[in-house]
Amino acid sequence: MTTGERMKTRRKEIGLSAERVAEILGVSPATIYRYENGDIEKIPGDRLEPIATALQTTPQFLMGWAEFPFQSGNIYSVKNISPMPEMKKIPLLGTIACGAPILAVENIDDYIEIPKHIKADFALTCHGDSMIGARIVDGDLVYIRAQPDVDNGQIAAVLIDNEATLKRVYKYPNTLVLRAENPNFRELVYQNQELEEIRILGLAVAFSSAVK
Repeated sequence: MTTGERMKTRRKEIGLSAERVAEILGVSPATIYRYENGDIEKIPGDRLEPIATALQTTPQFLMGWAEFPFQSGNIYSVKNISPMPEMKKIPLLGTIACGAPILAVENIDDYIEIPKHIKADFALTCHGDSMIGARIVDGDLVYIRAQPDVDNGQIAAVLIDNEATLKRVYKYPNTLVLRAENPNFRELVYQNQELEEIRILGLAVAFSSAVK
């Protein structure tokens, strides 16, 4: 069986049209047909990998070097099973040590795994119910992308008295307002020299709920 024949067989196995494969690869349907029919006998190496990905298989199978359409133990091409996302570890911070950088060892309580596509640099455990209006409750983990500023109204991790808190941030001339997502909590307002005591640690980009 030629590479083109394997392409065609695999495409039909997973229920894709030649037009859909062409759309995924950014080529014309005629090109796919030419590959499959053998009009183009040698598929460029830089094309083989994306073709294999589109067909939920491996380059080795398309080239005839592997017997099965996916590697042994690889179940990602089975229709009713989805792959777990690629993971990475980020620090889970506790109270911030006075004068120490955010990610200093003394600030790190633990390391946790999150999906790699979540662009977060560290996490915080939410304490209390000040952010329940944003569906963030006591015990939730909130994932933070480190940055020194955020837009008005965004939820951010803010350092106050060497402890990180989660609030919506509103900026005005010489004034910073930190607002909870719970009407039972008063706004925190800082002005002029007081602003030197406040530091935005980063933007909240995701959270995982403690409620099961």
